[in-house]
Amino acid sequence: GLIEDTERISQISSIGITFLLFLLGVDMSPLRLIKLFRSTMMITGISTILFGLVGFVFGKWAGFDNVNSLILGASMVFSSTIIGLKLLPTTVLHHKPTGRIIISILLLQDLIAIAILLLLQNIATGASMEQSFILIAARTLFCLPLLIGIAWVLYRFVIAGLLARFSSMREYVFLLTIGWCLGIAELANQLGLSHEAGAFIAGITLATNPIAFFITESLKPIRDFFLIIFFFTLGANLEWQALQATFTTALLLAALILVIKPLTLRGLALMMGQEKKRATEVGFRLGQGSEFSLLIAALALEQGIATLQLAYLIQVTTLISFIASPYFVVLRYPTPIALSEKLRRD
Repeated sequence: GLIEDTERISQISSIGITFLLFLLGVDMSPLRLIKLFRSTMMITGISTILFGLVGFVFGKWAGFDNVNSLILGASMVFSSTIIGLKLLPTTVLHHKPTGRIIISILLLQDLIAIAILLLLQNIATGASMEQSFILIAARTLFCLPLLIGIAWVLYRFVIAGLLARFSSMREYVFLLTIGWCLGIAELANQLGLSHEAGAFIAGITLATNPIAFFITESLKPIRDFFLIIFFFTLGANLEWQALQATFTTALLLAALILVIKPLTLRGLALMMGQEKKRATEVGFRLGQGSEFSLLIAALALEQGIATLQLAYLIQVTTLISFIASPYFVVLRYPTPIALSEKLRRD
């Protein structure tokens, strides 16, 4: 009851995800990104269909209609970008195959999530499913290359020169990169894409700059601060009555996710030729719900497509998986916050 304007706090917290994608882009050269997508596109595509089908069947079993069951299925597709990346040690993130596989799967999932969010927005305006798909495809095919082109030109003829000229002034570089990240993110939003997509593109343009490592280290505290606000917002928006009404169903669905996701991703990684140990680790590190699930539920409810009961179910299920999955990862695999010295990596 002390927090009256949770919507405003929620808007502020989304900056954390924006910075997360920006810093991920800074660490990712374009050629490396294309290579990663090729290696994990099959895993992401098959797992998307399977997880969506599990969510849809569960929704029908729980008594929801076809539309709400489809939304539930869509919300079950994704793993958490925040948890997946935050629990990866820096050495694994940048130099190990495990980190590269996880990053590419999460990025492909993020692109799918953005498409689903755009689809929901178009359907809410009265467009049919077919019209919505056409609008999304047209917007993406036109706006995404346009955004990449504008970002590259601005970086090549403006930002790169400023960074080279004032690289010795740390405060200048710090402020310039924040402005670059948020500026391209807002441009992406104006073009009908997402802030996160714009931030990631802004980060990629800086990936080959010699000052990229300094940018990454400088912005990590800001990223972490806003991510803390993000998780605080989840708690502040939680309705206790909804928790009581949907807890049993949500607990069952969360248990299903925590079992099926790791095993499915492990099996798909093995099929793609990954080692057994690595495939198992990838599965468990990505074995939770996603912040995009919360966004899908909130947008579907706001647009009148989903019921309040479904939105609460997705919210509580995701939060349960956010609590359970990281505990297992921290106790079993190397992370920056491991309890034992043997597993602690940064």
